[in-house]
Amino acid sequence: MTDAAVNDLPLAPSGYADGFARAMLPPVEEWPELRFDSPELQYPQRLNAVAELFQVALVRGWNGRTALIGARERLSYAELSARVDRIAHVLRHDLRLATGNRVLLRGANCPMMAACILAVIKAGCIAVPTMPLLRARELDTIAERARVDAVLSAASLRAEVDAMARPGLPLLLFDDPDSPAGLEARMAAHDAPFAAPDTAADDVCLISFTSGTTGVPKGTMHFHRDLLAICDCFPRHTLRSRIDDVFIGTPPLAFTFGLGGLLLFPLRVGASAVLIEKLTPETLLKAIEEQRATVCFTAPTFYRQMAQLADRFDLSSLTRSVSAGEALPVATRAAWKEASGLEMIDGIGATEMLHIFISAAGADVRPGATGKPVPGYVACILDAHGLPAGPGVIGRLAVKGPTGCRYLDDPRQRDYVVNGWNITGDAYEMDEDGYFHYRSRLDDMIISAGYNIAGAEVEEALLHHPAVAECGVVGRADPERGQVVEAHVVLKPGHAASSDTALALQEFVKARIAPYKYPRVVRFREQLPRTETGKLQRFKLRMNEG
Repeated sequence: MTDAAVNDLPLAPSGYADGFARAMLPPVEEWPELRFDSPELQYPQRLNAVAELFQVALVRGWNGRTALIGARERLSYAELSARVDRIAHVLRHDLRLATGNRVLLRGANCPMMAACILAVIKAGCIAVPTMPLLRARELDTIAERARVDAVLSAASLRAEVDAMARPGLPLLLFDDPDSPAGLEARMAAHDAPFAAPDTAADDVCLISFTSGTTGVPKGTMHFHRDLLAICDCFPRHTLRSRIDDVFIGTPPLAFTFGLGGLLLFPLRVGASAVLIEKLTPETLLKAIEEQRATVCFTAPTFYRQMAQLADRFDLSSLTRSVSAGEALPVATRAAWKEASGLEMIDGIGATEMLHIFISAAGADVRPGATGKPVPGYVACILDAHGLPAGPGVIGRLAVKGPTGCRYLDDPRQRDYVVNGWNITGDAYEMDEDGYFHYRSRLDDMIISAGYNIAGAEVEEALLHHPAVAECGVVGRADPERGQVVEAHVVLKPGHAASSDTALALQEFVKARIAPYKYPRVVRFREQLPRTETGKLQRFKLRMNEG
């Protein structure tokens, strides 16, 4: 099946009684071209992704293997499957949800949150996971956009749900075993296996909202086949996941980086995942040591902080470390390699694409480059005229593969998808060997006195200074130069936030990169504004917020 043929075919008949999701999809002509070029990406027209994961586990004899490890419990594949079935019965029988209904989920990383997400999808409903730190106003926006029909929430997070302006919305609390009305109590009444309803491979099963680095989150709609496709691309070909792997990391399950890396990827190969909430760099290192984790997923900021503490822990079990969520500075890669002995697996993904689509591992790593397209995806650089450019040109990163952008009733669909390409919003450059090098977010390119300056390059230079713990660089409006480079810097303990320090940082940058790129303004901060997924919110720096 060719990529063009996929877009020419009509959608398969939906298995949902509630047609909201189908109706809210963008017109097919506004979708990106989809590619299913390898045998493992050929999926049947009728498919329930979670039922497929557990069926494979049963057939391959994994039921006795450990699936999830939490702070207070361990679940085998059989136990996780049974829990998912019980929750699915509660959703369909007790709450009387119809197939295609949307369920908003709130919870930190733990086996129960994972089971709830899986159960919503297996029940033929649509999961709408949300970050634990979101407030009632933000939840209201998501609930209204997705027209949610019920909420599953950890009891510890119910306050913001109660404060939502949606009276009468069914709410079930979990991690509240003593409550006679809680989810655990209702689950106890159901012990029969749950038969997944007939659903189409291209029925929406997940609506993920972007993390808000621009301040305006968008709902991204993903199909059952998408959940399997991300398992059969990056982890299969680049990460090379194995049955004996133990996955661990920090990204929330509500973030597609975490949903894939800490739940779907391990379940696809019979591996285990450690799900622990509120990890710090130190407690993550401790958990790696205690659980003998082999694969770690987290953001560059965490790796930079972990590198300073790594010599206090036994990390000998760790064989692969994956960085994504934002650009990986060369200085952070080097510090982590020196501390752990591991060459970082960098990657770029997007909520719109569901997971990583450009990466490199092992001998294929080239420091300073994100990598090459993951098998299953193709990518190019588009120049100012929207045409594919050759090596050495900085332009818009464009991607195609088995997953792609489908916004929930949002006119920004036409900005993200252009001529069949997913336009990620990143400025990249490709070298002669086909490696892709990150330059900046397109809206973060600073134009000062006619020069194009990538904020990421200035950040990279600053991070090499021994006084800098972390930094963010943005453009600040200037009447003479159009914009000037402004650096927001968090200093390491023992360094004073003074004009002398600012001058030292400016001179340091001038000595490392072209002098016109140095930060003409240096602002010291106690911390940088970040999303719950660890991404730097540069729009807040530009507004001097956070």
